[in-house]
Amino acid sequence: MANVGSCVLIGLALCLAAGAADFKNVQFAEVDGFRLTMDAHVPEGVGPFPAAVLVHGGGWVAGDKQQYITYIFQPLSDAGFAWFSINYRLAPQYKFPADADDVEAAIRFVKANAATYKVDPLRIALLGESAGGHLVSYVAAVVSMYGIHDFISACVEWKPVPTEIFQLFGISEINADAAPILLKASPVIYIKRDMPPFLLMHGSKDEDVPYTQSVEMCRKMKEAGARCDLITIEGAPHGMDHWELVPEFLWYKQALVDWLKKNLR
Repeated sequence: MANVGSCVLIGLALCLAAGAADFKNVQFAEVDGFRLTMDAHVPEGVGPFPAAVLVHGGGWVAGDKQQYITYIFQPLSDAGFAWFSINYRLAPQYKFPADADDVEAAIRFVKANAATYKVDPLRIALLGESAGGHLVSYVAAVVSMYGIHDFISACVEWKPVPTEIFQLFGISEINADAAPILLKASPVIYIKRDMPPFLLMHGSKDEDVPYTQSVEMCRKMKEAGARCDLITIEGAPHGMDHWELVPEFLWYKQALVDWLKKNLR
């Protein structure tokens, strides 16, 4: 498998033609001097391949393209998907919707460079976990893993409300002034019949993001005539890093790949 060093030396096109390739720290945008980068994997073969843009979690304030979401790199690679794991600007330095804007910039980059990376621009999925699950849902996503979809109902359930929420939105308390801000950032208010199909994956014992977030999002999508599937990992807590420790939870990887193959045909 080629690496980024050899690809820099011999040229991207030649490297891709040689077989599978991995790329590190590819710049996809720059905002006010802040370089946004991604890591990428392109399968062996002529393509074009289905692809996934991956958005990590970390409570909107932490994490990067090589944290949290890494457990699905290999299943996607094995299934013949190209994937692009992205960085985005974090709170509290950057408030919402800077992070969502960065996800959109990554999507534009992948589509604009689809031929270079042997990607089928009509078969690109978004996949995010936790905070990344919220971001891909807000942008208009495909797969949200234990993401927030309704900040109002989540804040009612959280006791106390996580500090990250205040940092993300630049608010000091949950009150009438904050409610419109939280509502605007909630993917649930953007549901419409012609939105892309969604897969929601959630552990039934999630202690950080209420499981009801996925249940209600999927229910409301179906009521609107949109397509949504909910896969529940019974007994699972929050985060793939915790799921990885329990063999009984690992079936989610194949279920995820199967769903993507079905919906990106």
